[in-house]
Amino acid sequence: MRSAILKMLENNSKIDLYDLAVMLGTDEAVVLEEIEKMENEGVICGYPTLINWDKTDEEKVTALIEVRVTPQRGQGFERMAERITNYPEVKAVYLMSGAFDFAVFLEGKTLKEVSMFVTSKLSTLDAVASTSTHFVLKKYKDHGIILIDKVQGNRMKVTL
Repeated sequence: MRSAILKMLENNSKIDLYDLAVMLGTDEAVVLEEIEKMENEGVICGYPTLINWDKTDEEKVTALIEVRVTPQRGQGFERMAERITNYPEVKAVYLMSGAFDFAVFLEGKTLKEVSMFVTSKLSTLDAVASTSTHFVLKKYKDHGIILIDKVQGNRMKVTL
């Protein structure tokens, strides 16, 4: 039942408890108890809202920063990951295999703001060997949700 609850909540965190219980063939109290257990165990960490910022007046710049670090003796990558995650502009940090160690996703209001974060905060950390910043130009799908306009003929505006 846990797996089914998690899949349904992942697709729609606003699903009504009654509807969830009906789909699972049980009663609301059982579902609520299971959800509360998973929240207490840290399995369910939150219920974020996915916003398509391109459809608002708010300007946002999203960047993916590849970070290479020198692991610290006795702590591996954990201490560095903890330091990076503590910056409020950082939205996600992943330990990676391959050419770099961390993938860091962050948001800023401008390209300059993101650049200043990389040059003044991230790259100055002792264990950081190098960074490579990639700016997101357009999101087509995010967290499993398709963000593409369904109307035919809608193209991204290009200005010079």
